[in-house]
Amino acid sequence: MDTHTPMHTEAAARAGCWGPDLRHHGDAEVRDDGSALVDLAVNVRAGTPPAWLREHVAASLGSLAAYPDGRAARAAVAARHGLPVERVLLTAGAAEAFVLLARALKVRRPVVVHPQFTEPEAALRDAGHTVDRVLLRDADGFRLDPAAVPEGADLVVVGNPTNPTSVLHRAASLTELARPGRTLVVDEAFMDAVPGEREALAGRTDVPGLVVLRSLTKTWGLAGLRIGYVLAAPETITELERAQPLWPVSTPALAAAEACVTPRALAEAAHAAHRVAADRDRLVAGLAQFAGAGVRVAGPAEGPFVLVRLPDAAAVRHRLRGLGYAVRRGDTFPGLGEEWLRLAVRDRATTDGFLRALGRAVTEAV
Repeated sequence: MDTHTPMHTEAAARAGCWGPDLRHHGDAEVRDDGSALVDLAVNVRAGTPPAWLREHVAASLGSLAAYPDGRAARAAVAARHGLPVERVLLTAGAAEAFVLLARALKVRRPVVVHPQFTEPEAALRDAGHTVDRVLLRDADGFRLDPAAVPEGADLVVVGNPTNPTSVLHRAASLTELARPGRTLVVDEAFMDAVPGEREALAGRTDVPGLVVLRSLTKTWGLAGLRIGYVLAAPETITELERAQPLWPVSTPALAAAEACVTPRALAEAAHAAHRVAADRDRLVAGLAQFAGAGVRVAGPAEGPFVLVRLPDAAAVRHRLRGLGYAVRRGDTFPGLGEEWLRLAVRDRATTDGFLRALGRAVTEAV
């Protein structure tokens, strides 16, 4: 095994159950008895989908008797990124793309950069791969050091901006990871929540082995519809498409994909990204008042969520539930522990109410 900075790299165990629960996600916090809680656990933008999008999707229901035809949606996504259609694959959310990558690509040494969304590693392990982890460190602001990735890795997965750290890696740092014979997977599920989509690689064709994943579920509130897409070289798209079942994306999801890449929709998403940034600044400023109690925000945060470290975080999370608020536990992300919580960015009124609840929860924990 290549050697790197101590504590940056670890080999995942070959046994099926090891380390954090990779299948735990934020929606678990708001199921069942959590359904009435104010949701800061799930990173779907509140107040979505907008009425015009709901109406557009509803209009597609008259076509349900026919098999889905994804050609128009695929062409629309390709045009949105200035790419030929041969470089686009529509998927049932970004999660399906991770499964396709794990099953279709012939890789020997996959590496996942953590902390990040855990489905890429889970999919790789389910497909029989042994996965190496590169663990980014709190002391470094969870920023990527390309030299920490083993030279022998032939598949590298990294999020940008990264869930749960909210770190936006520089595009130049990511492209340093590209190598002949290596597939570089960049998960840009939250990139449309970054004003100007700074550091985006979607649409780039000059980076060898680049695969970019996008999701339409976060900004547009379509988690229940399942729609995302892959941008990659035509030969990679062909391999992934062969691994898909027939008609993998439903007609309503195709209608949503086409609608969400129109100029009107892109302008609305851009406006929402600036609003999210302002709401995030308010949340971060409010959290600063609890610094004396040991509350610290990892940062600078650039996504629609923030990662917070605080003493007795598990107890605080349970107290917050009693006060009506659900937040995401951090200990299921490799590289984090029980002292971490992830908070979704919400509107001003929700944030203010949450900060008051957090003040009570932290005080009770002291």
